[in-house]
Amino acid sequence: MEEKPFPAWSWSADQCLKEYHVKLEKGLSTYEVEKRRERYGWNELAKEKGKPLWQLILEQFDDTLVKILLVAAFISFVLAFMHGSESGESGFEAYVEPFVIVLILVLNAIVGVWQESNAEKALEALKKMQSESAKVLRDGYLVPDLPARELVPGDIVELRVGDKVPADMRVAVLKTSTLRVEQSSLTGETMPVLKSTDPVLMDDCDLQAKESMVFSGTTVVNGSCLCMVVSTGMNTEIGKIQKQIHEASLEEDDTPLKKKLDEFGSKFTTAIGFVCLIVWVMNYKNYISWDVVDGWPVNVRFSFERCTYYFKIAVALAVAAIPEGLPAVITTCLALGTRKMAQKNAIVRKLPSVETLGCTSVICSDKTGTLTTNQMSVTEFFTLGGKTTASRTIHVQGTTYDPKDGGIVDWTCYNMDANMQAMAEICAVCNDAGIYLDGQLFRATGLSTEAALKVLVEKMGVPDVKARNKIRDSQLAASYLIDSTSVKLGCCEWWTKRSKRVATLEFDRVRKSMSVIAREPTGRNRLLVKGAVESLLERTSHVQLADGSLVPIDEHCKRSLLSRLLEMSSKGLRCLGFAYKDDLGELSDYTCGRHPAHKKLLDPACYSSIESDLVFVGIVGLRDPPRDEVGKAIEDCKEAGIRVMVITGDNKSTAEAICQEIKLFSKNEDLKGRSLTGKEFMALSPSQQMELLSKPGGKVFSRAEPRHKQEIVRMLKEMGEIVAMTGDGVNDAPALKLSDIGIAMGITGTEVAKEASDMVLADDNFSTIVSAVAEGRAIYTNMKAFIRYMISSNVGEVISIFLTAALGIPECLIPVQLLWVNLVTDGPPATALGFNPADIHIMKKPPRKSNDALMNSWVLFRYLVIGSYVGIATVGIFILWYTQASFMGINLVSDGHTLVKLSQLRNWGECSSWSNFTAAPFMVNGGRMVTFADPCDYFSVGKVKAMTLSLSVLVAIEMFNSLNALSEDISLLKMPPWKNPWLLVAMSVSFGLHCLILYIPILADVFGIVPLSLNEWLLVVLISAPVILIDEVLKLVGRSKQWRAKKEKTT
Repeated sequence: MEEKPFPAWSWSADQCLKEYHVKLEKGLSTYEVEKRRERYGWNELAKEKGKPLWQLILEQFDDTLVKILLVAAFISFVLAFMHGSESGESGFEAYVEPFVIVLILVLNAIVGVWQESNAEKALEALKKMQSESAKVLRDGYLVPDLPARELVPGDIVELRVGDKVPADMRVAVLKTSTLRVEQSSLTGETMPVLKSTDPVLMDDCDLQAKESMVFSGTTVVNGSCLCMVVSTGMNTEIGKIQKQIHEASLEEDDTPLKKKLDEFGSKFTTAIGFVCLIVWVMNYKNYISWDVVDGWPVNVRFSFERCTYYFKIAVALAVAAIPEGLPAVITTCLALGTRKMAQKNAIVRKLPSVETLGCTSVICSDKTGTLTTNQMSVTEFFTLGGKTTASRTIHVQGTTYDPKDGGIVDWTCYNMDANMQAMAEICAVCNDAGIYLDGQLFRATGLSTEAALKVLVEKMGVPDVKARNKIRDSQLAASYLIDSTSVKLGCCEWWTKRSKRVATLEFDRVRKSMSVIAREPTGRNRLLVKGAVESLLERTSHVQLADGSLVPIDEHCKRSLLSRLLEMSSKGLRCLGFAYKDDLGELSDYTCGRHPAHKKLLDPACYSSIESDLVFVGIVGLRDPPRDEVGKAIEDCKEAGIRVMVITGDNKSTAEAICQEIKLFSKNEDLKGRSLTGKEFMALSPSQQMELLSKPGGKVFSRAEPRHKQEIVRMLKEMGEIVAMTGDGVNDAPALKLSDIGIAMGITGTEVAKEASDMVLADDNFSTIVSAVAEGRAIYTNMKAFIRYMISSNVGEVISIFLTAALGIPECLIPVQLLWVNLVTDGPPATALGFNPADIHIMKKPPRKSNDALMNSWVLFRYLVIGSYVGIATVGIFILWYTQASFMGINLVSDGHTLVKLSQLRNWGECSSWSNFTAAPFMVNGGRMVTFADPCDYFSVGKVKAMTLSLSVLVAIEMFNSLNALSEDISLLKMPPWKNPWLLVAMSVSFGLHCLILYIPILADVFGIVPLSLNEWLLVVLISAPVILIDEVLKLVGRSKQWRAKKEKTT
């Protein structure tokens, strides 16, 4: 049951306990738990019902072209059955056509169901994130392993280090001085968040600010506490994300190409239906006849057989018009595209996404890990010189946790003065992090800032020469060890052995620092402190100079240190101050818990007084540096007309500094209206938001929450933009699902984000997205080439059937032959066109609009011209064989067939009324004779040779036409066929398949064709080849039109 939650974070712990009628030391009673379970339900995420298999299968047939094919198959089956009943035959040949059409549709449906990917997997991954058990107080007893699904609001739960939080809970009591929770998967913040029992006095605040709350699915990294369950199941933050993923999956749109093809399909259907009707009606004289008496028709005679014959021609026309092979070719091309992208580290999870990438107009990118390396590193540090007025800034190279990546500029270990040594000691000893090797990648354990400090120590080296040589030798030996996961930090180990740590003063938000007590080689203890610079300076009494001398800090010195801090912060650096203290009073000889001063260390209230009268040493500037290749990728995006928007959970100044560094903004650019926090953006009116998003140039949204990301994506989509969105956390999943292209991070991404995405970046790199967009554009251009190629071929087939019907001659192509051409013969060249080389200027053009037409009026005219030639040539060779003795010096009657007049061919249906008409048997290649019992069979059984010539011309023309499709405008002289060798291979395969059905008798019988002689093949090539010349002329006209338009634009 859904309850309106009260703002537990803004109430005190006692108020929350009262609200739920529970005592901290007893927990809930069993009776109370049962009552609450009836009210609130189980603590688990709702199971969304997936679509049943039958529904998924039915959805695959909800497509205009598929519906036409289904009708065509049904009619074809009925006609085959009726023909079989009439002739008393039930041969397999009659059913080939409906069987092949149904087979295509079934295969297409199988592919579609396999590809169908709902939100279910993403939701399953969310469930895995939930805790399975919890330590709960019930009836005054601690239940150590209670299944997490049994929790109810009001339950008292104990959390310790490593525990996964089982529900959204209010922190009631801290059992340790600090409690840190890693909630990056929910908020996107990489740093663990410090929790407390104090209320946050705001009714509406973001997740990061709710410091008195812990959330389901997050992990405790430090400390332990008692909490009270506030929200369970779908009312938790993770439950709200599940709702958002589900809602976003319902909003998923078709890809731009799918919309285009559907739109084209519906227009095509109307046109086909109309043409089919005209063809059927045009031949009415052949199946309806009558006598006229006194101006009125009498003795009306209707031939059902002739009527169904012409109806079958209309069906053949529909089969010819529909590019049946198109779905298979598109799927193949997209699948090949995904392989190419995988080689470039972009793993595509949903095939249609490949094409959508090509028209991406806005990339909304996360900052951490995508634009940056997600590895903190020290870029510079600062200490005082010989005087308080003299200072030194030392620059550090390297951007990863690899100690050998870069070094310190102009550095030798011999110039490690007292300040440098003190800084190295604090960095190494006042530190809980570690570094390990994961494959080829150096990773951090513990806090990323502390790991970066350890790397700095390794780059600084140690002041002792003997030790330095020993460390170098041991590191060399370590590189040959079998255990390659551990990283030897020799310098850090030297410092930690030299200064043994005896106690830790945990970090808290009041002092904004942490420190350790270390036993020095002298036998006395020293306090080593690191923390926020302003906070340390308030507790500092002296500063240390380069020679080790201490000077009291004055106002001027403090001001110069703060100005240096401001300068470093303005570069987007995260600054840490370092200090130490030698005079520890009663803690000077502290060794263990039995020491009299140990009580002081148990009370965090004493930490500030222990960390007073400090000696300030210096400042370190760290940052998560931008990736080297991002700057170039941003430039490519600008050239390609793609806008980049950075949406990050980081603070405003850091985000702006990184964006300036990657050249999204120029150095001194006014960022008003370009850089906003999530809250600032949401405070604007919808019209102002739209105006801001529609302005050209980059944008950065900092302190952004998941709902802000979703809102930005939704608005961009409403504006007609095609949006690619990157993300890695659970919180990003709804926005990834909502965007046109959801891109998850392969290395740092959560399973939920990956399941909700369309594409996964194997290297988490922004520049990979840009190369994937370029690949997507190339694939779309190639897809357009083969869609146009297939459609122009089909236009030719339609015109040939239309001409057959209009002239009244016997049908020169039967449906099963048209199916063979559309599926088998056209398939390989169309697929090979997907390998066309990409245009070198592909990323210098603006993204195509999602509503751009698949073909403009000029391209349509071109294909109508080509289609007309295909139709005329196909019908022309049929007429030539029946009516002409020779053509261009080629003897056509060497086989001994009978010549007829064109008028006889056009009125072949009246053959039985002709007097003295005879047809001589003729020879086909291979020695077989074609004979006729009835001379009129010459126009049905005897047309096998003429029909074979028509089919061969159609296949040959389509092979030549595939060469025309190599480029939309460029001549074959400039773009020769060998630029795409795959096309030449595909043409050979298609010709080979055509010869297969010609020369294998059983197949020739199925398709109703006969083998051809060499002379006849020469005729086929002579009639087919001019299609190249016609298209070259049309390309020339197209280029001159473009040149004129360009000239007019410039003048």
